[in-house]
Amino acid sequence: MNFIAGVDEVGRGCLAGPVIAAAVVLKTNIPGLADSKKLSKKKREELSSTIMQNSYFSFGSASVEEIDSINILQASLLAMKRAILNLSVEPGKILVDGTHKPDLDIDTQTIIGGDSIVDEISAASIIAKVYRDNLMMQFDKKYPDFYFSSHKGYGTKLHKAAIKKHGITPIHRKTFKGVIA
Repeated sequence: MNFIAGVDEVGRGCLAGPVIAAAVVLKTNIPGLADSKKLSKKKREELSSTIMQNSYFSFGSASVEEIDSINILQASLLAMKRAILNLSVEPGKILVDGTHKPDLDIDTQTIIGGDSIVDEISAASIIAKVYRDNLMMQFDKKYPDFYFSSHKGYGTKLHKAAIKKHGITPIHRKTFKGVIA
């Protein structure tokens, strides 16, 4: 069977935490798919569950250490590659949101705004966002002074104030402006 996998990443612009990618091969049509950023938290979580029940999916990540070592773009591509290679089925074609694609021996096409127009990419966007948000809420318990459940690691005023007051944690990206002075 010639499966089409959609791939997207989340957390690229954050100051803390890993970058997470998801790869999704849909088994059926799922109504309501959209760019994860355009959905409410409740709708994202509902769709994430539906997607995981009706698709082949996998996740890939790149650690904070990898991000600081190879840069965020290369780390995002690495997370995407890991997500694709973790799939339980082998896709014949990969559709990636954006302008950059991971280095794989599989037919791969980039689509700007793909998370809004391609169901497989929308699905990947949704499950990656829910997965990473849940991960950041776990980090919130470990580092309560940083309010990760509120901003998920993005460079909000609250997050930057916490860095200024408390310093950084092991999950902060040390090469990112806003983390280092």
